[in-house]
Amino acid sequence: MASIFSPSTVPVFLLLVLVLLGRLGEARDPFACDPNDRATKNLPFCKVSLPIRVRVKDLIGRLTLQEKVTLLVNNAAAVPRLGIKGYEWWSEALHGVSNVGPGTKFGGPFPAATSFPQVITTAASFNASLWEEIGRVVSDEARAMYNGGMAGLTYWSPNVNIFRDPRWGRGQETPGEDPILAGTYAASYVRGLQGTNGNRLKVAASCKHFTAYDLDNWNGIDRFHFNAQVSKQDIEDTFDVPFRMCVKEGKVASVMCSYNQVNGVPTCADPNLLKGRVRGQWRLNGYIVSDCDSVGLDLDCGPFLAVHTEKALEKGLVTEGDVNGALANTITVQMRLGMFDGEASAQPYGKLGARDVCTAAHKELAVEAARQGIVLLKNRGPSLPLSPRRHQTVAVIGPNSNVTVTMIGNYAGIGCEYTSPLQGIGRYAKTIHELGCTNVACSNDKQFGSALNAARQADATVLVIGLDQSIEAETVDRVGLLLPGHQQELVSKVAAASRGPTILVLMSGGPVDVTFAKNDPKIAGILWAGYPGQAGGAAIADILFGAANPGGKLPMTWYPEEYLKSLAMTDMAMRPRRSKGYPGRTYRFYNGPVVYPFGYGLSYSHFLHTLASAPKTVSVPVHGHRHGNTTNISNKAIRVRHARCGKLSVSLHIDVKNVGSKDGSHTLLVFSAPPAGNGHWAPHKQLVAFEKVRVPAKSQQRVKINIHVCKLLSVVDRSGTRRIPMGVHNLHIGDVKHSLSVQAETLGIIKS
Repeated sequence: MASIFSPSTVPVFLLLVLVLLGRLGEARDPFACDPNDRATKNLPFCKVSLPIRVRVKDLIGRLTLQEKVTLLVNNAAAVPRLGIKGYEWWSEALHGVSNVGPGTKFGGPFPAATSFPQVITTAASFNASLWEEIGRVVSDEARAMYNGGMAGLTYWSPNVNIFRDPRWGRGQETPGEDPILAGTYAASYVRGLQGTNGNRLKVAASCKHFTAYDLDNWNGIDRFHFNAQVSKQDIEDTFDVPFRMCVKEGKVASVMCSYNQVNGVPTCADPNLLKGRVRGQWRLNGYIVSDCDSVGLDLDCGPFLAVHTEKALEKGLVTEGDVNGALANTITVQMRLGMFDGEASAQPYGKLGARDVCTAAHKELAVEAARQGIVLLKNRGPSLPLSPRRHQTVAVIGPNSNVTVTMIGNYAGIGCEYTSPLQGIGRYAKTIHELGCTNVACSNDKQFGSALNAARQADATVLVIGLDQSIEAETVDRVGLLLPGHQQELVSKVAAASRGPTILVLMSGGPVDVTFAKNDPKIAGILWAGYPGQAGGAAIADILFGAANPGGKLPMTWYPEEYLKSLAMTDMAMRPRRSKGYPGRTYRFYNGPVVYPFGYGLSYSHFLHTLASAPKTVSVPVHGHRHGNTTNISNKAIRVRHARCGKLSVSLHIDVKNVGSKDGSHTLLVFSAPPAGNGHWAPHKQLVAFEKVRVPAKSQQRVKINIHVCKLLSVVDRSGTRRIPMGVHNLHIGDVKHSLSVQAETLGIIKS
């Protein structure tokens, strides 16, 4: 029976009042353990005073086998006799509450939610506190929508796969190509989503897709049938790192396994990966879910387990104990979310409602996230920032010049409101708008003439071009790195015709080979905006006109088109094989030509680094571990598991001075180059720390960086064993180089 205050029965004027007050969204009926239900309210699984494990055991013991089976899938059935409602597990919150999954919908008092920049753009900020704050805002809005009956509490986000190949259509969803960057993003965003209230969860996140998943549909090979052949070395030092950090540091409540096989075994059916590593080594406190219609684990995204589990039990393929174990993991998460605690409004987040979605503060954070993620790639002269006084008329040209939905990328919802690039620039100058191409495919030059005329009339020209979801997306991998269709021709001709400076703004998730623009003296500036979210146009304009100072850095290498020559997307090897002409992947292993390197990004200010203090040596306590006559200090590299790591770290104090005339935020990147002589083990350099620091003009800030020796100065040998190389590690902070000698301090020999 409908509530007397449901939207279908409330007069329009009263509904509007309720929406304005934000009261709709606070009246959700309890999921379970309704205090008004005399049959269940006193059952042990409803008693909040009892430990969760006791409550879970009690509930599972009351379920019939048939009821248990219906709870193994994403659209879990209701159990009316126990007062439990049905639940849809599948919701998404990659960069804002999304309606991609069936668990979330928009409408009524919740027409939209804040849509932040796509993850690849936010990652370019290199700002962990920003990532956590975005997570907090997203979970506020998610809880509010749950309270209003429009969303779930389990979100299958974030995507922390490594952006290994620049053609991958889903690279836009990831934090980039570096494992430490991706892992730090994972842990930060998950903390923001889930909260830090002990064992309680605000919402439950899920890090996906485990593991070695970074191909969707390339050259006739799709993700459902791809067998990723991956070495133990690459698994340990690249593909697993973000997931390990997500579980161990972020305390994520779920991991989603991927569609692909790894070395011939489907990831969702590999007990070594899931039971051995995720649960055993990393101690996941939560559930494992399959990618949709993949093989099932604790929870199946799809109907398979609901249809076939009873038959499997009859045949002895699984036991009821296995089913109970799976349910224990999922129900525990629901109880940590408070779903069995009775009245929702009495819970810590129970008062959140419609008034807490799309707030002014949330919308401003979306603008600020875009500002921090935009990367300045070229500034000849310098020509940027533009001046509202000198550049009173701006030609705004290109297929992405007036887009809105394009800016939010994929796995998005409905933004609160949108500001296109044209609208943003229009706040600073009079605009002349021409598309030049109807869409990013840019299949002909029929609209070039009017675009050239606009450029001839204006004081400055801004070309907004690039890609969209028709070029790169889930199930759509790219075939090359050049701009689609006639876009390059459009850019070059407009730049040649422009009366004033020509600025190129690129929207894309993956890298684009824009060597032509980098080398064209008529193109004064280049900005990469990624997919900058609902307020992307405002942020782009703020950067162009100097209201904000760009500080983003590329989270992935921008390769030239030639890099792809004879490079199969299916070859998973990270390290180069020079004898076979294989170039290697990502900045850690590839040494060839690039358009722009990982970590590149300019500013309107100039920052200088000075190393104020740093140790010259560090000793690693280690037990000699003797196998016959061989100790673990083999080839001058200590096995991490034989070292007494604890909190062994190196502290650097770095002074960052802004010698420019504009206040700005600077991204401090610290790379380590391990000692020479480690052969095929080590990357030639790797990111070990990063920090975002705000430095006013003509001032200086001191930054403390801690580098955990065992975690960050270690490398992985061919067998997949993590080792700490002894000798001189060179730390690079911008143009500053510091040599750190790592030495072993043997505590004694342990016989094995």
